[in-house]
Amino acid sequence: MLAWLVTRAVLADLHVGQAKDDLEKFLAAMAEVRRRDVREVIFLGDVFRALVGYSRFWDATVRRGLEELADLRRAGSRVVLVEGNRDFFLDAADLDPYRDAAGTVHSFVAGNRRFLLEHGDLINRSDRSYRFWRAISKSGPARLWARLLPRRLAQRIVLGTETRLAQTNFTYRRDLPAADLEAAAQRHFAAGVDVVLWGHFHRPWSFTVGSKQAHVVPGWMESGTVVWIGDNGMLLSDPESSEQVVDSAPVSWYQGREGFSEAR
Repeated sequence: MLAWLVTRAVLADLHVGQAKDDLEKFLAAMAEVRRRDVREVIFLGDVFRALVGYSRFWDATVRRGLEELADLRRAGSRVVLVEGNRDFFLDAADLDPYRDAAGTVHSFVAGNRRFLLEHGDLINRSDRSYRFWRAISKSGPARLWARLLPRRLAQRIVLGTETRLAQTNFTYRRDLPAADLEAAAQRHFAAGVDVVLWGHFHRPWSFTVGSKQAHVVPGWMESGTVVWIGDNGMLLSDPESSEQVVDSAPVSWYQGREGFSEAR
């Protein structure tokens, strides 16, 4: 019997559709989430090779993966999509059946501790090329353009975008920007956050100041890592073991802020 009730699962950087057989592995991981009756599943950015909120961009892999998210919701789990560098316009109505909320930030309170989750692609302020490309690709004009594209052209553009993303930002992901991560963590701590979780960098990293902690969740694509969060605020890599990842939810304190949207 579990020592504490698992209420949330966090997965980062799945990139489903990028490697052979990764869809099958994803489906198996979601079956485990359902088995543990998780109340909320948080995807910490980049669920797919690329995800645009308009269905004309979706290939067969994305559609099958999204159906799995719909199954999670039907099973009683709340699905949250945190926007990653491979995600665009996640608030679009086409995604309404597959997620309960989406945005650049997600938060909750568990075990009397405030949690903040972001993808982390804007942490490194030196990566000006990526930051410029991100601002353009996620702008209002880009959204309008995406809504008007023919389906076949849209899917070709997604493939080109994935290639672009594999090149842009690579140098800054290869070398973990520890100083920038620490500075960002300190800003969140000063604002009242107790635990910060990021993805994007694919490798584990931790920073602690007293009882306040920040962590990079390893990429699921490489490691298969799922972080399980209990209702007492503890984070474990596996709730059926005693291995503790973070020492540390009913009410969100950050979700009403700009950058986070509830599903319609």
